[in-house]
Amino acid sequence: MPTTTPPVVAKAPPTWHLDLIAGLSVAGLLIPEAVAYSGIANLPPQAGVIALFVGLATYGLLGRSRYAIVSATSSSAAVLAAGTLALSGGDNVSRVALAGTLVLLGGVCFLIAGALRLGGLSHLIARPVLRGYTFGLACVIALKQLPHLMGVANVHGDFAPLLLAQLARVLPQVNAAALGAGVVALLLLFACEYLRRLPGSLVAIALGVAMSGWLAAHGVALTGPIQLAADLGWPAWPHSDQWLPSVELAAALLLILYAESYSSIRGFALKHGDAVNSNRDLLVLGVANVISGALHGMPVGAGYSGTSANEASGARSRLAGLVGAASVLVLVLLALRGIERIPQPVLAAIVIHAVSKSLRVSVFAPYFRWHRDRLVLLAAVVAVLSLGILNGLLFAIAFSLVMLLRQLATPRLGVLGRLAEGHDFVDVAQHPDALQVPGMLIVRPEEPLFFANAEPMLAQARHRVEAGQGLGRVVLSLEESPDLDGTSLESLGDFAAWLAARGIELRVARLKDDARDALLRMALPQLPPQALDDWSVEDAVSAPPLTTSSVKGNPQ
Repeated sequence: MPTTTPPVVAKAPPTWHLDLIAGLSVAGLLIPEAVAYSGIANLPPQAGVIALFVGLATYGLLGRSRYAIVSATSSSAAVLAAGTLALSGGDNVSRVALAGTLVLLGGVCFLIAGALRLGGLSHLIARPVLRGYTFGLACVIALKQLPHLMGVANVHGDFAPLLLAQLARVLPQVNAAALGAGVVALLLLFACEYLRRLPGSLVAIALGVAMSGWLAAHGVALTGPIQLAADLGWPAWPHSDQWLPSVELAAALLLILYAESYSSIRGFALKHGDAVNSNRDLLVLGVANVISGALHGMPVGAGYSGTSANEASGARSRLAGLVGAASVLVLVLLALRGIERIPQPVLAAIVIHAVSKSLRVSVFAPYFRWHRDRLVLLAAVVAVLSLGILNGLLFAIAFSLVMLLRQLATPRLGVLGRLAEGHDFVDVAQHPDALQVPGMLIVRPEEPLFFANAEPMLAQARHRVEAGQGLGRVVLSLEESPDLDGTSLESLGDFAAWLAARGIELRVARLKDDARDALLRMALPQLPPQALDDWSVEDAVSAPPLTTSSVKGNPQ
């Protein structure tokens, strides 16, 4: 018998070298950003470096996404700055201590949310809110970096009009050397976007460090000492009068960090067909923020820029993040003195370049083209610019929820007619060729029935009944209502009794199981089980009249 040779299965080539290259690239890109983001938060430079190392190492060991890069982010740095300023009253020593406490509390909030399996928490922030908030935040961050770019002082706060007024007042004090260094660095960063293999931030920093002696002699501020081993102790618990605002700020950090992180993680997972475990990501981000807060680092999350840079560098697994963490440690140990000599205008240029990707008005275009959520989007931008970073975020979230409730609470009742002698029933206002069934009124609430719209929705149905002539049956299609609350049930009971008093039969079509079970438990004599069994509007229209015995029945 002839023997057959089994086919040779080619082994996939190893990819560890790709992760090695990606990790080195990400470390070189993010170290300058980490130091710069420390400036946004008004914290010592080591806070961003510590957060970067902790985020890369923790997510590389415990996370699930192959591409996510967890580090300090500009948005969380801005929220932290606003929170610590509000609680500390401007005292720098108290601010550093409070920052560690808020980051630690934010991590605890992550852990609690993960334990309670609240992976859908990020959906509390609608995408238009996040888009508008990010745009407004980028404007504020860029404005707050202009003083460092120009070498001036005494410009504070996150209220955009006040920042502009302060900048106008200090224009005569601009340091020409600082402005020149910042502008050159900014131009270099944008130019390097077209040269993929040339790391713009590293080139700008190398030139800045090389010129640091001359710049310092001309009054340009440098980064200054970075004390990674500084004994700052454990973060202190808030005072009794600070607990509530501290927890509120920690919750705000949770919302903005997780919304940003989950958007990045889920986006790249969908792109590459990877699985997503949102509750696990909550726990991992919680561990990373607890460790970072305990070490007086900044809050960390999976930022889009770092994650996209990791993917673009060729990463294939979480090994890239671990390589990045090791590279950060080595670079800090070997090049710490060089990092301390980075001119502040160069760091400001790096921050402005990083947030410039969020300053593109093209992200607004789809919402105006779709005629959806335009007001929410613009309100988020205006809120951040006029109310500040933290209050703007909370206002934007609240505004989006109010607009949702307003939409749901606005009663919109469609009247249905038969389309082209078929079995389809559509809104006669949208389809003039649809014909109403003689002797019947078929209505459909266009929003789910709930306590805020049930009574006005059924009041509209009453007006339709009173305007009709010779009606013997009303068909109520509840396809938009997955369930019914107590107010909706009572309103439906009143409506059924009102129709029965006028000799008009009510049938409810397209009921979901939970809504049907609730109506059956009500045991309304005007709505026996036969009046709830119509799976389509056609069934309700063609069903025989309810018998007297069935209407008077009282099912248990």
